[in-house]
Amino acid sequence: MAETPLQEQVAIVTGASHGIGKAIAQRLARLGATVVLAARTGNRLEDLKREIVREGGRALVVPVDLRQPEAVEHLIHTALEQFGRIDILVNNAGIGAFGRPLHETSMEVWDAIMDTNLRAVYVAIRTVVPHLIERRTGHIINISSLAAHNPVPNAAAYAASKWALNGLSHAVSEELRGHGIRVSLICPGSVDTDLVPGQTKNRARMLKGEDIAHAVAMLVTQAPQSFVSEILIRPTMKP
Repeated sequence: MAETPLQEQVAIVTGASHGIGKAIAQRLARLGATVVLAARTGNRLEDLKREIVREGGRALVVPVDLRQPEAVEHLIHTALEQFGRIDILVNNAGIGAFGRPLHETSMEVWDAIMDTNLRAVYVAIRTVVPHLIERRTGHIINISSLAAHNPVPNAAAYAASKWALNGLSHAVSEELRGHGIRVSLICPGSVDTDLVPGQTKNRARMLKGEDIAHAVAMLVTQAPQSFVSEILIRPTMKP
């Protein structure tokens, strides 16, 4: 019988319809968690829910546009109304714009990236934290990027959002440690997803969504006396 260390726990995964988010949701479900699947593409989420249920897991679909603060709040409140608890929040949803220098990046593109990659995380954390503090437990995992550590020309808006996400995460982790809540970052290198533009790299050498899901599984099952604040993941060979 498969181990289910997350039995009775509830996990929210944003950007769950494909790529990294889908892999994370599947892994958490296999570990026993009820998974709240959030993304804009409801049809893909329903397909994923059916996959999870076929494997014996549990899932709830909540279509949401994370660029709308009230929609993010609705996501958190829906999970609490349905299940009465939230144990894990994975802020995975992210978008990027690649191939143009900053001076050719429109304000509309800048705002969309910041609203999705940064503001949505702020709203989700702000909304869920009172519940986690009351229970004195919980995991918040923010999926960032190695772009938060390395200069990325022609992707300045994306890089800026991820640098800011790292700063937010480390600060919030110190605010919440005393409440029994762990806030962690995962910073992957190039992952074989739709976010990577065109044929710029050898996709066979890229990380896979399952690699990031493996790190999430480690974080949510680590010993209670330990706290991993940040994980950097690189492919074995450069793409």
